[in-house]
Amino acid sequence: MTLSVDLGALDPKDRYKLLTAVVIPRPVAWVTTISADGIVNAAPFSFFNLFGKDPALVALGLEHHADGTPKDTTHNIRTSGEFVINIATPDLTEAMVGTAAAYLPTDGEPEALGLPTAPSTHVAPPRLADVPVAIECRRTVALTFSPEREIVIGEAVGLAAREGLVDPANWHVHWNGDYPVARLFADRYARLEEIAPHSIPPAPT
Repeated sequence: MTLSVDLGALDPKDRYKLLTAVVIPRPVAWVTTISADGIVNAAPFSFFNLFGKDPALVALGLEHHADGTPKDTTHNIRTSGEFVINIATPDLTEAMVGTAAAYLPTDGEPEALGLPTAPSTHVAPPRLADVPVAIECRRTVALTFSPEREIVIGEAVGLAAREGLVDPANWHVHWNGDYPVARLFADRYARLEEIAPHSIPPAPT
């Protein structure tokens, strides 16, 4: 027998718990930003995706503090208009999750955790040096839906990739089986593996 759930009638915490357990796996944006004081912040977000060819757009779902004040990532993006999406592989999961801890705004996660950074080319926030690829972004628009929820749309303006990952002759990406880590639910993450190719068939005539 099928279970039918009225999502609007659920407590928001239960609705969140349910939906994030069925919409999986989700890509993770390990976002670096920089404050007006030059402090580099890093935090993971699994409400993230890429859409659009021209312009190339990214969407980030950001969560505020319970009192509605913005967390460091949101505050820095509002201030500078720039951010970097770092793509982590499974070997970086522990470090990535470590940056989700509640550090003070004056304590940058990369410095606190000993995570090396490298300069970006098109934006001020640096990228995380150990990730295979990072996407440099500029904010386009932000949409606020509640005191705790905001969606930021940004334009991808640059990309930095580890040597050998991207072939500039044809722009193919060679992950060689070491795919990015994905978010499942609660404290669960997943390793990705490729399944057999499935090309879209022609329309029947």
